[in-house]
Amino acid sequence: MSQRLRILVIGASGVLGRAIVAELAPRCDIIPAGSKSGDVRIDIADPESIAAGLEAAGMLDAVVCAAGAFNFAPLAAIKPARIEQSPYGLGLANKLMGQVNLALAARDHLSDGGSITLITGVTADAPVAAGSSASMVNAAVEAFVMAAAIEMPRGIRINAVSPGLFEESMDSYGPFFRGFDPVPVARAARAFSRSVEGLETGRTYRVR
Repeated sequence: MSQRLRILVIGASGVLGRAIVAELAPRCDIIPAGSKSGDVRIDIADPESIAAGLEAAGMLDAVVCAAGAFNFAPLAAIKPARIEQSPYGLGLANKLMGQVNLALAARDHLSDGGSITLITGVTADAPVAAGSSASMVNAAVEAFVMAAAIEMPRGIRINAVSPGLFEESMDSYGPFFRGFDPVPVARAARAFSRSVEGLETGRTYRVR
């Protein structure tokens, strides 16, 4: 019988995070984390919080991120601005650099052959109105994963999961995704299992 993996799941209290925990918990030891809840507190927008949270979690076999914020805003309403003053700033600081910093910090807390799995989304390749920030950030995360995979030390793997709109989130986000076929969140959770428990690296698993 294989040894149970020790996995840090960031965003464990969210719709996707809960599904990931339900998928992996029967076979793995889960450490739930989040900015406001969980056994470990991690705000991915804050590099110091990432460092402190990883230190508190101890050595890990996998780090999974199901967290990341960005703004929906019509392009006509977005003016040239410094990052911190732009509607793009949230996505760049949180979902993009937050996950990049998480992956960089996680290297020193993962066992040999461990894994990192980040979250992107359908807008990386299927843009929607008011979603330019989401498209930019999601595509950038996928490019980072592809490039980082060839330089990760000690056999550490890194992948991303790009889900479509969740059936469970239709009430909140359905108006932004008219005509899209929603997917059960459990399907996205299985893609995280594929990343954590498989052998591939540098991949983005698209759940459509």
